[in-house]
Amino acid sequence: MATLKALRMRINSVKSTRKITQAMKMVAAAKLRRAQTQAEAARPYAERMARMLGSLGAAVAGSPDAPRLLAGTGGDQTYLLVVVSAERGLSGAFNTNVSRLGRGRARELGAQGKTVRILSVGRKGAAFLKRELADRFVGEVSFAGQKRVGFEDAAGVATMITEMLERGEFDVCELIYNRFQSVITQVPSLQRLIPSPMPELAETKGPQALYEYEPGEDEILAQLLPQNLAIQVYRALLESAAGFYGSQMNAMDNATRNAGEMIKKLTLNYNRTRQANITSELIEIISGAEAV
Repeated sequence: MATLKALRMRINSVKSTRKITQAMKMVAAAKLRRAQTQAEAARPYAERMARMLGSLGAAVAGSPDAPRLLAGTGGDQTYLLVVVSAERGLSGAFNTNVSRLGRGRARELGAQGKTVRILSVGRKGAAFLKRELADRFVGEVSFAGQKRVGFEDAAGVATMITEMLERGEFDVCELIYNRFQSVITQVPSLQRLIPSPMPELAETKGPQALYEYEPGEDEILAQLLPQNLAIQVYRALLESAAGFYGSQMNAMDNATRNAGEMIKKLTLNYNRTRQANITSELIEIISGAEAV
């Protein structure tokens, strides 16, 4: 049986931990509001941009002059997986879920005879994937220490992807990230970036939008395509940030509740042990008095 001193130390330790988890929960809740607003605001623009470029990709499919960012290289042998995770932990299964999706996708492509390369954005995903797929890493990006990730950071990642494409290091690029659905739900998602995904058959029925370019198609696409790539990456970073704070808030809330339950159990055990010690001392005193 634990001594009273050991129980007091354990109770104080758990109380200190509960204060920390309560503070982390409040901080995550405050940051979640801003991150959620940014993620939801970025969705319509990013989705509309992706649909428009998908329609353009369908129109220029098979053309030898089609930009690589739009139509790809024409092959599908080498895949680049861009896995977006968080820089920190203490967020439940947030990082594990997206990393498992990336690992599962790499295994699936490997079973099909494809070559897989991995570009990790976030330290936690990199640490998870390197356990089995370290030989497939081509780069790591970390924003640790930054208070907020901006569009310029996403543009830097997009530039890395573009340069790899120009060097012919991959044929298809896919983005893997946690999509923020609600405070308690983050959905690991896979989105193809290059080539632009073609619209579904149901979407192509009926009148289609006709795009006119002024001053010229080549000049506009030269600016629009890199910008779209950066926008899609930025959207994934915003979704991941919102999902991380939501997951961390829930994890810290659960940890705070568990700490409270543990304190109750330890306090009950402490009182019982203390009462047992008092009873034992009283028995010894009475027995000694009777012996005299």
